[in-house]
Amino acid sequence: MESVDISELNRLKMLHGEHIILRLTYISRYNNDNPNGEVTRILDQAQQNNECNGITGALVFNHNYFLQSIEGARPVINELLRKLVKDDRHHALQIIECCEVEQRRWSKWSMKYLIPSEENKGLALKFSTGTQFNPYLMSTNQIMMLIDTLSEIQEQEQEEKNVSKKKKPWFSIG
Repeated sequence: MESVDISELNRLKMLHGEHIILRLTYISRYNNDNPNGEVTRILDQAQQNNECNGITGALVFNHNYFLQSIEGARPVINELLRKLVKDDRHHALQIIECCEVEQRRWSKWSMKYLIPSEENKGLALKFSTGTQFNPYLMSTNQIMMLIDTLSEIQEQEQEEKNVSKKKKPWFSIG
């Protein structure tokens, strides 16, 4: 069996830019010709692929628009972008932001699915420029604030669920 020098592997990775982390944020329109349940399949597939490829991210979907922020090694993000452009499950893809980052914003999730609900519908409109949620009309700052806010709400809801799941003793000592 051939021995592989770890420092050589690291050098090769650096030659391809794998040590540089990019954050890519984009918006697109959902292709309504897709069969029902397609979004769930897209999310499941993305979670599996992203975990294998070291990609983290957050996806906001409201049945009309995709708003996604993904992070990973530069060559991996570039390859994913090529695939996204060709993907017919959505169209009108626009890159909102693509930048190198020192630290991942979405390090907890291979892909977090954030859904604007009736309860937080006002938040989407708070960051929008009109009376309808349309990310094409939002600035980069508005988009990132929306994703961050939805993410924080979802994390708080999850924490509350976890706390309520902890069983209380059936007896107490007074």
